[in-house]
Parts: sequence; C-alpha cells; structure tokens
Amino acid sequence: MGRLVPAVTRALDVLELFLDCDGTLSAPEITRRLQLPRTTVHELVSTLTARHYLVQPADQPGRYRLGVRGYQLGSRYAEQLDLAAEGQHVARSVADTCDETVHVAILEGRDVIYIAKVDSTHAVRMVSAAGRRLPAHCTSVGKMLLASLSDEELRERLPESEPLTAMTPDSITSLPELRAALTLIREQGVAVERQESNPDISCVAAPVRDSAGRVVAALSISVPMIRWTEERRGELEGLAVKGAAELSGRLGYRGQG
Repeated sequence: MGRLVPAVTRALDVLELFLDCDGTLSAPEITRRLQLPRTTVHELVSTLTARHYLVQPADQPGRYRLGVRGYQLGSRYAEQLDLAAEGQHVARSVADTCDETVHVAILEGRDVIYIAKVDSTHAVRMVSAAGRRLPAHCTSVGKMLLASLSDEELRERLPESEPLTAMTPDSITSLPELRAALTLIREQGVAVERQESNPDISCVAAPVRDSAGRVVAALSISVPMIRWTEERRGELEGLAVKGAAELSGRLGYRGQG
C-alpha cells in the first residue's frame, strides 16, 4: 500500500462526516468534529464546493450539504454493482407483497451497510436510507452475515478485546451470547432481531448467495412493534427467504440452502 496523501484523507474525512449528520454542517462544526485548524477546513470546504462535492444551501448561509458530484459517483457505483441493482428490484417486489420496509445489506468490517431499500407505505414505518451503516451484531441482516463467517473470520472481525456496542437495552453485548445466537441462525437459516437496533422495530433476514454459493448479502424485512406478532414473524421469515432466494438466483446461484 502506498503512502496516504494527508490532504486527500482530510477531504474524505470531511465528506464522510455527512454520513452521520442530519443533512448540513457548518465550517465550525466540521472544525470541531475533525479537530483541524480553521484555515485548513476553510480550504477543504472551498475546494469541495468548487468541485461540486459540497454545496451551500441558499436558505442556510454558512452551512454545507452534499453536492451532486457525490450522487453521480454513487449512482455510477450502483450501476456497476449488480448486487445493488438487483437487490433494489427484489426489495421492491418483497415490499409490494408485505408492505413493510425491506433492506439488502452487505458486511464491511464489524458493520453492515444497506445497499438497497424500499419503504413501507404505512404511516408508521422504519426510517432509514441506503448507505446507512450499523453495527452488524445489532441487526438481523448483520447477524445473518456474521453467521456465514468461519470461527476464524468471526474472531478477526469481533476480537475479544473490543466490546460490542449497545444500541438499545436489548442489544447483544456479550460475545458468547452472540456466538450462541449465530449458531441458532445457522441451524434455522433465518435471523431475527427483536428491538436490538431500534426499540420500536423488529426484523427478520435471510442470506443472499452469489454464483459460487458464498453469502454476499442479506435481505431483511423490518416491522414496527405495533404490527409485530409471532404469527406475522413466521410469515415474514418465509417472504424474506423467498426474496433472498430470488436475489441469489439473479446473482447466478443455482444450489440449495
């Protein structure tokens, strides 16, 4: 790996701040979050604005939001990634059937990243976005993907020395408890999350395989607790398995399980 360019790294750090904000940031907020000199931040945001990676909203002087260039790059990436395009198509089909929010996610390090998402039409529904990143052990898609790893791969991603983050009081924070949950998921072929990433939401997920049979993603259905029952859970598990199988087929998988 070659030497990292500090200026490029800082520019990317600025852009990545917008992944976890509500939409806009001011230069002082960027300065505080990145602990950079004000003059450096001014130069960075000026350059990113000139290249259309950031834009200043007309009604919010002094603040910045992501510009069109990032969307263009993301769109080109999605076009080249069959999994994202096919995942969006299948997620739409599943959502049309159950009228709940459907996600397709991949595993990156200790986290999952949603690469496709279709919303429920209900007024009460899960609020999220494609591109969102969450701790894998707190989500049904994440647990499904972690369950596909070998013991060695799991230890590398989740070493004993690093604690598991809790997102709600029901999040799994013990590695032994997580391993026991993953064993059950391997046996059942589906993963369930009960209010572990959001106290108002439960989810089910099933694995998505590529042409070689490797688990490369997971498809989930998220349901507000006001519509969650054990009977509904069983129905949604079947839909998630069916949707994941369809997506796997679109990726070239022809095997079983």
